[in-house]
Amino acid sequence: MEVNPPKQEHLLALKVMRLTKPTLFTNIPVTCEEKDLPGDLFNQLMRDDPSTVNGAEILMLGEMLTLPQNFGNIFLGETFSSYISVHNDSNQVVKDILVKADLQTSSQRLNLSASNAAVAELKPDCCIDDVIHHEVKEIGTHILVCAVSYTTQGGEKMYFRKFFKFQVLKPLDVKTKFYNAETDEVFLEAQIQNITTSPMFMEKVSLEPSIMYNVAELNSVHQAGECVTTFGSRTYLQPMDTRQYLYCLKPKKEFAEKAGIIKGVTVIGKLDIVWKTNLGERGRLQTSQLQRMAPGYGDVRLSLEAIPDTVNLEEPFHITCKITNCSSERTMDLVLEMCNTNSIHWCGISGRQLGKLHPSSSLCLALTLLSSVQGLQSISGLRLTDTFLKRTYEYDDIAQVCVVSSAIKVES
Repeated sequence: MEVNPPKQEHLLALKVMRLTKPTLFTNIPVTCEEKDLPGDLFNQLMRDDPSTVNGAEILMLGEMLTLPQNFGNIFLGETFSSYISVHNDSNQVVKDILVKADLQTSSQRLNLSASNAAVAELKPDCCIDDVIHHEVKEIGTHILVCAVSYTTQGGEKMYFRKFFKFQVLKPLDVKTKFYNAETDEVFLEAQIQNITTSPMFMEKVSLEPSIMYNVAELNSVHQAGECVTTFGSRTYLQPMDTRQYLYCLKPKKEFAEKAGIIKGVTVIGKLDIVWKTNLGERGRLQTSQLQRMAPGYGDVRLSLEAIPDTVNLEEPFHITCKITNCSSERTMDLVLEMCNTNSIHWCGISGRQLGKLHPSSSLCLALTLLSSVQGLQSISGLRLTDTFLKRTYEYDDIAQVCVVSSAIKVES
């Protein structure tokens, strides 16, 4: 009867440990009223407990650090660090030791080893240590593959490997909303929610605009000559809390003058988010390019350049309009008509010729009107006709103006 030889045990032992920072010790306070049977006994015991904070014994968070008890959670954007140790458990010298660490994700396999050179020999009770770091950039299952190859004193080549599987979780939920202004400005609202189980210190949330835009952050106010964030001095984001960030994007001058180009731009930029957790562990995320729905202006666009906020009843006031030929190849010959409404009355000649407007060019027009009704009134009733195509463009609800009694002085 044939007998299989016993499986040879390896001379080397492999240990892999994740490197994380310690956490603050949490103790559950046990206390009672002085009139209760134990009296001040429990309170005194807590004051004598070295893990509690002096003067704040009834708080759960102590001042002692504890080492990690498990693998813990790994979140996208954080740095995964691991300690790899290969120890010679035998009583003989092992030669040509090669330790290799690869990280397998759903899309790629990465080599994390600090060195790919083999160690000439490893004496008994000696070890080879290595620390690997990797910034996690994918969500889902990750497998750390550690492979060890070596040669025994008898010249036999040995090889073994171990697998360590872990999940990478999503730390933030980011939602965006775009608002297209009457001008070429675009406002971006970014809602960022902490979906982890621990607070985050939001170190930076910035918008990197595309090449056609300049960006202005609207998340701070000026107080006493200083720029103060609207979120307060401590920018902590508690678990499941959401914070809103606002940005204004303005087209650069060289692109703003080309209406046909800027109106079709959909790529706005990307968000860069940096945070810290626990004892300063740093995480960073960059979103993909944010895209908006391009506004449809048609062939002719009318926008307001200047308008007063408040005007007097039945007194003329002035507005400035900008008319843009959004076509890239067709010249227009425009005629302006002004139609009165129940509350808004235009002053001037209706049906006047504005002349030819070349492709992607603009003209500014100063108009005068008055209101016969108090309150918040909508400016409507402008009509532009292209005499070449006999096509009329109607513009209503262009803007709103507050009309007050002439007895009330309007501040300029």
